[in-house]
This record gives sequence, C-alpha cells and structure tokens, in this order.
Amino acid sequence: MNERRAKAERRGRRGENLAAWYLRLKGWRILARRVKTPRGEVDLVARRWGTVCFVEVKWRASARDWASAIDEQRLRRVAQAAQAIAPRYTRDRDLQRIDVLLLAPRRFPRHIVNAWMP
Repeated sequence: MNERRAKAERRGRRGENLAAWYLRLKGWRILARRVKTPRGEVDLVARRWGTVCFVEVKWRASARDWASAIDEQRLRRVAQAAQAIAPRYTRDRDLQRIDVLLLAPRRFPRHIVNAWMP
C-alpha cells in the first residue's frame, strides 16, 4: 500500500472511531464495524431500542467537501451490503435504516438520518 493510501486508511479509521463515539453518546450501541460483503461494506452497524442502523462514515479535510462525499451510487452499495447482513443484526420487528455521518476536523458531525430511501 502506498503512503497516500495508508494515510487515507488511517484517516478513515479515525473517522469511524469518532463516529462510533458520537453514536454512543446519542444512545446507540455499536454492534459491528467494517462489515464486508461481496456487495460492499458497511462502516458501522448500530442498535438503539428497536432500530438497527447501517452507517456510512465519510471523513473529509473540510466541511466544504461534504457535498461531494456521498452520492446515490455509494448509498446503493451500502444499501446492498446492509441488505446482505441485515439478518445477522436485526430481529423480526426491528426497523432498519441507513444513515450517513459526515466528519471534518474541528466541526460537529453532520448526521444524515435515513439517507437511503429506495
């Protein structure tokens, strides 16, 4: 792995750790991190009461870059991965949703609830 990619990987992991702490402070329990499937990857799986949330985390150098951090194609991949792993983490009556957490240095996270509506 080249140095640039390694640095991006470290930033991504740091972003996922910060996102997990943010969700915990909001009452969520983290069930899994970086769940990979043939269809894609889910960064975080979290539960609060009867809702299981599949979370895509995006770290950017600046909040100005948040607008381009997530698009329909990326959300579709997350949705496909979430569908593949949902039976592992959900119960019969659980609600499921896909959220996006956007992070940047020295900025409060932007939490997009229910970001994917098929």
